[in-house]
Amino acid sequence: MKILVTGAAGFIGQALSEAFLKRGDHVVGIDNMNDYYAVTLKESRLERLKKYDQFEFHKLDLADRAGMEALFQNNQFDRVVNLAAQAGVRYSIENPHAYIDSNIVGFLNILEGCRHSKVPHLVYASSSSVFGANKEQPFSETHNVDHPVSLYAASKKSNELMAHAYSSLYKLPTTGLRFFTVYGPWGRPDMAPILFTKGIVEGQPINIFNNGDMERDFTYIDDIVEGVIRVTDKIPAASEQWDGHQPDPSSSYCPYKVYNIGNNTPVRLMDFVQAIENALGKTAEKNMMPMQPGDVPSTCADVSSLERDVGFKPATSIEDGINKFVAWYRDYYKV
Repeated sequence: MKILVTGAAGFIGQALSEAFLKRGDHVVGIDNMNDYYAVTLKESRLERLKKYDQFEFHKLDLADRAGMEALFQNNQFDRVVNLAAQAGVRYSIENPHAYIDSNIVGFLNILEGCRHSKVPHLVYASSSSVFGANKEQPFSETHNVDHPVSLYAASKKSNELMAHAYSSLYKLPTTGLRFFTVYGPWGRPDMAPILFTKGIVEGQPINIFNNGDMERDFTYIDDIVEGVIRVTDKIPAASEQWDGHQPDPSSSYCPYKVYNIGNNTPVRLMDFVQAIENALGKTAEKNMMPMQPGDVPSTCADVSSLERDVGFKPATSIEDGINKFVAWYRDYYKV
């Protein structure tokens, strides 16, 4: 298949692109290579992809309407996987306009490209952040998610709504994936695993928010990739059981679907830090801090729908995942 992967120089984008390439697909990758974090890391990821003959890369911003139109006009994609986005809950408080440009305007350009070129299946990244103020756990795709607590979360919920509109209007099959705290080799340096590891290695204090009273459904990158590939291969169909009197947010009368991809095993933040300490053989100096605006105290994914529909459930233990991550960190950052 010929697959467009947006955000191909990103953490998940690079890992997914390489998995597609290894199974023989042709991958067209785009990325705007912005400086939200070190561009050198993105370039290193791209180098891993450029060794494949079936990979081609275009430096392109999703918000570039003319560029995106030309991309779709010049290619006929069998699948589109949209991972490009302005990420980060806390950064959305500092720079909200970046989220509208990339996550709203950019996503509209993806939808329009898929619509006009009749792409058979659009898969796009949503986020566990959409659950916002919800308290009932594990978080299920059937739950109402109308109370986001950050603009980032609101932009991702908006993507789900926009996708539904296009699935309804144009019968464009779309699948949204709510990722739960992805970690692993080649991860983003603004996320906890690298921030904690870097601080511990350098003997600097690490910030522990909500005084450590937090837990996350940390999901290893290989599990995320396997889930995305399986979902990409499964084109959603309209649900005959869908009832507008009792609407299920995860499916529809049109070809639309939303899945959680999480480990279904929440880990206490302090246990996560301890796993990194164990892997490094060094104890962290901890700076206990209050909860940050836009954060939530706990996440846990109900992945029963994913398991039922594509036969996959993430299962990498935090110990195995952290050991692999720390081994990569030592190698890449030469420590």
